[in-house]
Amino acid sequence: MKINFNQPHLTGKEAHYMYEAVFAGKLSGNGKFTKACQAWFEQRYGFRKCLLTTSGTDALEMCAMLCNLQPGDEVIVPSYTFVSTALAFLREGAKVVFADSMHRNPNIDAEKLEQLITPRTRVIVPVHYAGVACDMDAIMAVAKRYNLLVVEDAAQAIDSYYLSRTVAAGSPEKIESKKPLGAIGHLAAFSFHETKNITSGGEGGLLVVNDEQMVRRAEIIWEKGTNRAEFFRGEVNKYGWVDMGSSFLPSEVNAAFLWAQLENIDDIQAKRKQLWNRYYERLQPLAEKGWFSLPDIPEYATCNAHMFYLVLPSLEARTALISYLKANDVLAVFHYLSLHSSEYYRSKHDGRELPECDRYADCLVRLPLFYDLSPEQVDTICELIGKGEWLKVKG
Repeated sequence: MKINFNQPHLTGKEAHYMYEAVFAGKLSGNGKFTKACQAWFEQRYGFRKCLLTTSGTDALEMCAMLCNLQPGDEVIVPSYTFVSTALAFLREGAKVVFADSMHRNPNIDAEKLEQLITPRTRVIVPVHYAGVACDMDAIMAVAKRYNLLVVEDAAQAIDSYYLSRTVAAGSPEKIESKKPLGAIGHLAAFSFHETKNITSGGEGGLLVVNDEQMVRRAEIIWEKGTNRAEFFRGEVNKYGWVDMGSSFLPSEVNAAFLWAQLENIDDIQAKRKQLWNRYYERLQPLAEKGWFSLPDIPEYATCNAHMFYLVLPSLEARTALISYLKANDVLAVFHYLSLHSSEYYRSKHDGRELPECDRYADCLVRLPLFYDLSPEQVDTICELIGKGEWLKVKG
């Protein structure tokens, strides 16, 4: 039987809640299910303000608008990320300055951030690749030193955490605090695309506002540039056009679908982590032989089992593995191409080499990982890889 790369999971309540939304007579958004989902995120993760959006891309575009950028302002973005991370800021007239990844994992290299900062730098955008935290203590320290905003691209990072370590006063002991990803920067964006751990029916996203000063404007941008949300709360006696904005609200049908997923997030996460751990345990002996590298989880990060990836020694090896698995009815895929070398942005890039981003673009492969994947299917995939047949043709 063919093993697909992804298969959206249904909890069983999606259609019921969508039916309820349809017959409630309010489909345009910001109704019962929208409010329930937003409150859920705020209560579970301690986010200051949450607003559902039609996609993770829209959430990022709202972040960029809230940063109040001027033409020529610079925004630091990892090159190894989805195009939406950069596009959101380019639309606001900013110059994107691409940063390299770490060697140990695809996240932005925080140790090299400072050398990218100029008098025009305004924002740093860490992307928590595979739901694994960037080094947020280091990033926030740089941002504070230069008075910069931090926008967390947490598209893949739902229910994942950063373990911050501080030294207690008068003691050599370290105190560890657990912070949800998305709760650390000034702003954050999540995605509920069908490939994510939870989905709102194929597309969807969430804007998180942690800076109190941005909350009111976020609602206005969300409501097409009007103060409509304040009107519905009875805070003003009429509403009108007061700022820039767009139609970022999702339908109540999408919010209803998402609500069914949120009710079951603990079960979803437990199953995904079980599958992730099974991959890791069965493939570790092959990694020790040097066939590939396994996902890296730093000491300051947790794993939300968003994806399981391997980093192969070369492009040829990755191509051979993907082809071999496909010939055996297993669909594995590569991920991003480095944005700094893309057809669109190549001429605008400053010419710096970003070798780690390029390495991941050439060598990283994602294996199937979704709720309804069975442990036996994980074993089948690992057994195919372990046969080593692909090693014979990689050259």
